[in-house]
Amino acid sequence: MGRGRFITLEGGEGAGKSTLARALSQRLREAGASVVTTREPGGSAKAEAIREAILAGRIKEYGAFAEALMFSAARIDHIDRLIRPALAQDNWVICDRFIDSTRVYQGVLGEIEAKLLAELEQVTIDGLMPELTLILDLDPEIGLARAAGRRSPGESVDRFESETLAFHRRLREAYLEIARQEPQRCAVLDAGLPPAALADAAWAVLSERLTTRQGS
Repeated sequence: MGRGRFITLEGGEGAGKSTLARALSQRLREAGASVVTTREPGGSAKAEAIREAILAGRIKEYGAFAEALMFSAARIDHIDRLIRPALAQDNWVICDRFIDSTRVYQGVLGEIEAKLLAELEQVTIDGLMPELTLILDLDPEIGLARAAGRRSPGESVDRFESETLAFHRRLREAYLEIARQEPQRCAVLDAGLPPAALADAAWAVLSERLTTRQGS
């Protein structure tokens, strides 16, 4: 499979990113690749601690920019401790959420100035862009119902699932706009497909866009 590649999965709540990450990692391993799967916020001990604070809603009262700063702090540690070292060892890295989640949740919906967020992103990732981003598109009502169905009895709704349906509809449109602006990096997939069919569609995109570029 050649050198490692960096793939990110994006989309709204309940879109099936974690399930797809497992399916793609299995197919890549069967094809002979070494694969690391990870998530954001998270992926390192410090980033997981920040994840807990964010999803519990403890940062929300300080505003969208404070959340963006916390996500960025988690991302820096995640990149330094996991993503860059994995890629340097020719692992494929599949990450459940990355920069586009910050662009959408804190940028578009949090109304942070685009220029300010872009400058923060530049400092945070230091040139590390995904080579492929799969955006899982799904009706937000379906996604929220899925998210509710996977919660354990007594488990509270997290920071973002608790937002209004209108919020999640705007989120969907914001993701689709990113895909329109960056078609070379992004591909939109129908997350309403059964998991196996979605995995087939994702594998087809991955095979076409990445495995044919190994010499590039």
